[in-house]
Amino acid sequence: MAELKRLGRPLLVHAEVEGPIDAVASEIAKKDPRAYFTYLASRPQAAEADAIAIASRLCRETGARTHIVHHSAGDALPLIRAARAEGLPFTAETCPHYLHFVAEEIRDGATPFKCAPPIREKTNRELLWAALGDGLLELVASDHSPCTPQLKKQELGDFMAAWGGISGLQLGLSVTWSGASSRGYGLDRLVKWMCEAPAKLAGLDDRKGRIAAGYDADLTVFEPEQLFRVDVSKLQHKNKLTPYADAELRGVVTSTYVRGTRVFHQGEHATAVNGQFV
Repeated sequence: MAELKRLGRPLLVHAEVEGPIDAVASEIAKKDPRAYFTYLASRPQAAEADAIAIASRLCRETGARTHIVHHSAGDALPLIRAARAEGLPFTAETCPHYLHFVAEEIRDGATPFKCAPPIREKTNRELLWAALGDGLLELVASDHSPCTPQLKKQELGDFMAAWGGISGLQLGLSVTWSGASSRGYGLDRLVKWMCEAPAKLAGLDDRKGRIAAGYDADLTVFEPEQLFRVDVSKLQHKNKLTPYADAELRGVVTSTYVRGTRVFHQGEHATAVNGQFV
């Protein structure tokens, strides 16, 4: 962290520590590995809270900019708030799957829903939305973590053995907008969470994240009121296994532009894309 402070770069923290997870391991081993609540109990919110406490202490000691990735624990939000109130360079994000799914609706054996930290209960989801709304959580990041179907252990339905990660990159904008619009948030908030704040975190806010003179013309043409049902056959992911299969979402992307060049339109990609390292 001292070196990152010198370089002016952020530390990205997966905020879970082993202690609270190890403390419940023996009890978890006795429970049904096909039950989603077995997996949920195996990664208690205390694991995130303890990690955030450590990260905030080290942020205070070093002055290094510290960012909590894929935050899921409502119980740990007061720790983030305290670090921010202290004036520490301490930020956090959440992800579309934590804002969309709830543990109570995940069927036993439905391993495509496994991720770490886990998808938690409905009351926890609403705490995350409230934290986004008041700016405590600054951005929404994809945390896209695809895998080959066999790694999800669907034939066993074993949450404890399955790969942990949500495949949803293509759907992130629509998933987040579906939840945001139903809670009264406008497109201006979506832009802040998914464009402006990520560009700032990445140190690219002098050229990306805004529609302004001199900025890269990275644009999305978006139909915000159009509903659609997720057809996995139309996903561009190499491996199309996703917990969003057959979900009804709001907001359809019709075109995308990279630096002013249209690279996607009505379901079709341009044959060649002039990419640049950023």
